[in-house]
Parts: sequence; structure tokens; C-alpha cells
Amino acid sequence: MSKVEESIEVRVPVRTAYDQWTQFETFPEFMEGVERVEQKTDTLTHWVTKVAGAKREFDARITEQIPDERVAWTTVEGETRQAGVVTFHRLDDGRTKVMLQMDHEPEGVADTVGDKLGMVRHRIKGDLKRFKEFIEERGTETGAWRGQV
Repeated sequence: MSKVEESIEVRVPVRTAYDQWTQFETFPEFMEGVERVEQKTDTLTHWVTKVAGAKREFDARITEQIPDERVAWTTVEGETRQAGVVTFHRLDDGRTKVMLQMDHEPEGVADTVGDKLGMVRHRIKGDLKRFKEFIEERGTETGAWRGQV
């Protein structure tokens, strides 16, 4: 398993950042390689990704969700093995630190080489930057799920 930790500061209140992150079906708008995310239940999502020409599908289960604090997940079925958590830290009324920590298991030679070259870290860093642009340009979330898991 490889570990990645990245964070970014966004200029929106913690509730706005958290609420947007719970809108999994909007992830393709700012996550590179994510073609589709379907929210199957409150705790189950189905992902379709295409990275370096390799299309993969997998299910991820939300293992913990605390409003304005954290969303944790693990894959449960499919072609990808990962687990992670995104935490939201209030810096002040209008700024939030979003921190992503993820463990992932590279599959095959290409994934292993890409992982060693820092490709996953680079992709996550880019995804967080695009999330920042997405939410700051909007200034408000596209929806929210305030339930707790």
C-alpha cells in the first residue's frame, strides 16, 4: 500500500466546503480521470475512472461521515483498492483547510511505476486545486448531505 497526504486552503466556510464534498456525483467536474460517480445509497458509491487509457470500475463504501469534519471511505468491490479520509478544518469564518489522506494499492507494472514516480500524489494535488477553483468560483455548494455515518 502507498500513502498520499495532500491539503489545500479554500476561501469558503467549512460548511460550504464539506457540503460540496458530499456531492460525489460532481467529482468528475474537478477530479481528473473520474468519468462518473453514482450515489447508490447513503453509504455506497459506484465509480467509473479512466487513467492512462485504463478504464476501471469500483464501489466505495463511506465508513465514517461527520458533518463539517470528515468523510472516510474504503473500496469494497471492483478493480481498485484504496481507503482514505478527507478532513475539513475551519481556519476562520471564510477559509477552510481541506486535507486528503489516502492509502492505495497500485495494480500492475504501470501503476507501480506511476506510483513510484509520484503520479498519484500529483493527480490528488491537481484534484484538490481544481476543487478549490470549483468551489471558490461558485461561492456556494451544489447540494449537501448532512447525515452522519
